[in-house]
Amino acid sequence: MPKHVYPAIFDPNELGGYTVTFPDLPGCVTEGGNLEEALKMASEAMALHLYGMEQDGDEIPTPSNPAEVQIPDDTGPGAFVTLIQARTEPIHDEMKNRAVKKTLTIPKWLNDAAEKEGINFSQVLQYALKEQLGFIDKRS
Repeated sequence: MPKHVYPAIFDPNELGGYTVTFPDLPGCVTEGGNLEEALKMASEAMALHLYGMEQDGDEIPTPSNPAEVQIPDDTGPGAFVTLIQARTEPIHDEMKNRAVKKTLTIPKWLNDAAEKEGINFSQVLQYALKEQLGFIDKRS
């Protein structure tokens, strides 16, 4: 997955912070309490927005030429356009490896015996699933 670069409009507020919007990515909006924070938040928001579009099967739009982006009339004085870059790979990796809670049912006697031995149920289930699916060699 490539690096994405899109123009963003930074609209300053009276407290020294910025609201950030992306003309090519409707609905992608964030803010930061100062310029540094706004830049960081813009990259994160853009990556999450693009990840969502990828998951939904939406077409990723071609970025506009930043020189052609018009700053809306309703922005405050000092608004500007700059390029923001982000990658969606870290989000894909994080989402793929996040823990998912599952509820399962086993006989009470088996539960009692496993707890008495201090067995980690999650670890055993993960190992058994990996073995069953062929991600690790089955025991001889």
